[in-house]
Amino acid sequence: MSTASSVNPTVRRRRLGAELRRLREQRGLTAEEVAQQLLVSQSKISRLENGRRSISQRDVRDLCEVYGVNDQSMIDGLMTMAKESRQRGWWHAFGDVPYSVYIGLEAEAVGIRTYESLFIPGLLQTRDYAHAVVSGIQPEAQPGQIDKRTDVRMVRQELLRNSDEPLRLWAVVDEAALHRVVGSPETMRAQLEYLIEASTLPHVTVQVLPFGIGAHPGMTANFSILEYRDASDATVVYLEGVTSDLYLEKETDVRAYASLYQHLQAQALGPEQTRELVDKVAKHHTQ
Repeated sequence: MSTASSVNPTVRRRRLGAELRRLREQRGLTAEEVAQQLLVSQSKISRLENGRRSISQRDVRDLCEVYGVNDQSMIDGLMTMAKESRQRGWWHAFGDVPYSVYIGLEAEAVGIRTYESLFIPGLLQTRDYAHAVVSGIQPEAQPGQIDKRTDVRMVRQELLRNSDEPLRLWAVVDEAALHRVVGSPETMRAQLEYLIEASTLPHVTVQVLPFGIGAHPGMTANFSILEYRDASDATVVYLEGVTSDLYLEKETDVRAYASLYQHLQAQALGPEQTRELVDKVAKHHTQ
């Protein structure tokens, strides 16, 4: 099953929400004022604008009336985006996926910079390692759910194998992730050998933060920075949570995390030194 799609519902919601926010601000209205006119909650307007909630064609019609939009071609275009935003992404075929919003954003990104302190990034995991990770972090999940979520992770990796334009991935990983035995020593060795192989791809860069550097800026949280080709799609910083995830799009937030990532890159081992360390740890896992 391919991740490629002419319509990405998550990205459509983001673009539509951004356009609706622009129309509201152009009209000089606050989200609270719009909510009062439509007799809905302010949180609904906010969720529509940030793309975290599906937008119905009725929502678009009502908002266009409030914003005084008379251009029928514009209304029709927004209606079409609303219809497309409610379609199901490829990942829905696997059932309930906890981080479906992120998958939609990831599928449209042209570049991702990610930092992980506890395990190998999902796009660089082997199936056995991914299965062990899912089993460990979701102990109450049924075996069938674990299998499906592992399958989703494997399909996501097609982004790195796209022959036309593969995703550019830069991963900074704490050395702790290399030593933590996930699954079994054999699983870990296979995972680290795969990490070395993947790191030689021209569009993939892997750096390890060695124990020797001590405290570093990344100790606060794991995060990913997703970048897009279309200027209308703002860069997104993603932080995964236990019960909910956080998506930051404000320029000040993105700039802060981009600066933090530069510090991590500067403190981490270079790509070749990283491969040497990963190879050394991989051999240790079978001793």
